[in-house]
Amino acid sequence: MTSKSLFIAILAGCLLFTCWQPALAGHGSQEKADKVAIVIASFGTTVPNGIAAIANIQKKITEAFPGVPVRLTFTSNIIRSVWKKRQAEADKWLAQGTPKDFLYVKGIIPTIGDLIEDGYQTIIVQPTHIYQMEQYMDLLSYVNALNSIKTIKKRWMPIKKIVVGRPAMGQFGDRYDYHEDMKKALETLGADAELARRQGAVLVYMAHGNEYMSTGIYCEAQKMMRQLYPDVQTFFGSVEGFPGLADVVKSLRHAKSKKVVLKPFMIVAGDHATNDMAGEEADSWKNVIAKQGFQVYPVLTGLGQNDAFAELFVAHIKDAARDNGISLAAE
Repeated sequence: MTSKSLFIAILAGCLLFTCWQPALAGHGSQEKADKVAIVIASFGTTVPNGIAAIANIQKKITEAFPGVPVRLTFTSNIIRSVWKKRQAEADKWLAQGTPKDFLYVKGIIPTIGDLIEDGYQTIIVQPTHIYQMEQYMDLLSYVNALNSIKTIKKRWMPIKKIVVGRPAMGQFGDRYDYHEDMKKALETLGADAELARRQGAVLVYMAHGNEYMSTGIYCEAQKMMRQLYPDVQTFFGSVEGFPGLADVVKSLRHAKSKKVVLKPFMIVAGDHATNDMAGEEADSWKNVIAKQGFQVYPVLTGLGQNDAFAELFVAHIKDAARDNGISLAAE
C-alpha cells in the first residue's frame, strides 16, 4: 500500500469513528427514561375531619401508579396560610393525626420546584376541582407559565413537560365531552340517591361555585341527576354564584316531600359544609331550609370519600399521560 493510500485509509477510519461515536454514546447512556411525577392539586381544607377525603384520593392515585412519586398541593392561598400558621405548633397537629404533607403543604410553584430539584422534569398535575372554574383556571395559568420557560441551551431547561388533567366533571373543549365526564361523575352518587329514597326525601347538594365564571354547570348536573335517578328529586345550589340558596328555597316549593337530605357537592366536607351548610347559625342552609317547614338531614361526607368518585381522577391522569406520550411505569 502506498503512503498516499495508507493516509486515505487512516483518514477514512477516523471519520467513521467520529461519526459513530455520538451514536454509540447515545446508545450506551440512552437518554434515561424521563423521571415522571404526579401532583395532586386540591382546593384544600382547614378542617381536620375533611382531610380524609383528600387522603382517599391521594391513596387511590398512589396505588394506581406504584413507583411514581405523588405530591400534594393546595390551590387555595387562604387555606395554605392557615396551615402555615399551624406549623408553629407542628407537634400538636401531627399528634392529632394530621399527615405531614398536609401540615407542610405548599403552593403549586414550590411543589413543582421541589420536584425539579429532585430531577423530575415531566409532571402531571391532576386537579381535584369539580369543574373548569376559577381555581382550575388559575392553576392552568401557573402551569402554562412554567411550561413557557426557555433557556439558551436546551439541556438546561428545568422542565420538559407539565400537563394538567381534567377536573372531575371535565372541561369545555372538543377533546373530551364534558357531558360524558359529568355523567361518569354523577353515576358514582347512587348511594346518595338511595339514601334520599329510603328517607322518602328530596336530595339537595350544596356546591361551592364562584362569582366570576358561569356556574350553570350545576343546573346541568341537576337535570342529569334527575335523569339518572328519576325516583329522587334532586336540587343543586352553590355558596357562590347561581343557583344560590335563595334559588334552592324557591325550587323546594315544588318538592314532593317535606324531608331533605342535604349534602356537600364538594371534595371535602370542610368549613363550608360544617358551617355554611350544617351549622347552627340562623343563616345556614340547614336552618334556612328548615324554616320553610322541612325536616333536614345533613350528611357531612365529601365526594373524595366516595371511592368511585376518587377513581375518576385516576382515569383522568391516565388520559393526560396517554394524550401527551407520558409513561407512568414505575421507575
